[in-house]
Amino acid sequence: MPVDVDAVVSEIARVIDTNLPELTTELTDYFVEVIPEFQHDETVRQLMVASTSSNLEAIVDVLAHKIPVDSITVPAAAAEYARRFAQHELSLEALLRAYRLGQHRLTEWSLALLREMPDLETDRALAAVAEITQRVNRYIDQVIAGLIDIYEAELRRWNSRTGAARTAQVRTILENENLTDSSAEHLLGTPLSGRHQAAIVWVAPATPDPDAALQAANRLLIEASGRNPLTLLADDHTMWAWLSGPSEPLLDLALLRERLIAHPGLRIALGSPGARLSGFRSTLREAQRARKVAETMSDDDQLVSFDEVAIAALLTDHPDELWNWTERVLGGLAATDDSTARLRATVRCFLDANGSFTEAAARLHLHKNTVSYRIRKAEEVRGRPLGDDRLDLEVALLVCDLLWKRVSAIAAPAPSTPKSRSVRSV
Repeated sequence: MPVDVDAVVSEIARVIDTNLPELTTELTDYFVEVIPEFQHDETVRQLMVASTSSNLEAIVDVLAHKIPVDSITVPAAAAEYARRFAQHELSLEALLRAYRLGQHRLTEWSLALLREMPDLETDRALAAVAEITQRVNRYIDQVIAGLIDIYEAELRRWNSRTGAARTAQVRTILENENLTDSSAEHLLGTPLSGRHQAAIVWVAPATPDPDAALQAANRLLIEASGRNPLTLLADDHTMWAWLSGPSEPLLDLALLRERLIAHPGLRIALGSPGARLSGFRSTLREAQRARKVAETMSDDDQLVSFDEVAIAALLTDHPDELWNWTERVLGGLAATDDSTARLRATVRCFLDANGSFTEAAARLHLHKNTVSYRIRKAEEVRGRPLGDDRLDLEVALLVCDLLWKRVSAIAAPAPSTPKSRSVRSV
């Protein structure tokens, strides 16, 4: 291949590398949009992002340095994501589809960049397209072969470890809406006619011994409830648990919070108690929603219950639309800087104190005049009085308080992609 074509391919690699964070976001958003299996909880979503980013970085190296096929290995983050895919019993076909879609999108990016090279002759452009396609194909084929082995080995290990039959039974009960209460009880071999409360336990990715941490969480649930929960490993770092019995589960939340302090890597999300088969399902869905909120909260509370964050939890399915609405309601109060965050906190306290400057000042340990100044400033920043749309205002403030990490990310300026910039100008 002529040296000048090598130079063109290297230039494409350089621009992709420059835009790597933006392209990773574009690609992962695309996967979530078109592949249902990619709609994960926040922890696994972050692993998906790391997997995508590590593959793009490796492809950049392949393009820039002509790395031979025998030297291509599955990136560590991509391997771990494939294992997590197997643990969640998600299909291998969906995982491989993402790689082919990513390959197609990468080709589109490369073609767009080549079109923006005004002095590039047609023959060189065609040769560069052929070389890029060949190198990317070699990379994808090699990585896919490795991923298949990783996925299948993990699926065998996971099934032998967790008791595949039991896991399949629980998942069938959760997903098959045609099951009656009696048929579900017969399938599971456990009474479902009573009351149930679900807990989702997860550990931080850096936890040295996730198994031990999850076992400790199981003991904490027993200690705080007096019941032996039905548990299911959702993946290496996540456990689902149900506290079930003929009467309402009496979970000692204060004790649970106290005991969790000794296990800083553990977090628990609780659903609300429910009755019979429908309650068995709904309490887990609520725990999943509570976890989603917990992973986006600005603090690190180790225990979050659905009832505490219900409004925010019910709003998390459409984060983009949620932020657009929040921004309309709050105006300038939606800004993500620290001083505006203090204004929002003051407004929330003021509204909670029924508009009393004196009560709000006492709660915030501030002078009354300081609270008065902040409220006037908040109205100025918002662009209209706080009394307008009071309910919407309180909900929007709650969204910013509980979902700060998520809305801050959404509020960040949209990055440009290679399609909108010139290769020469980068």
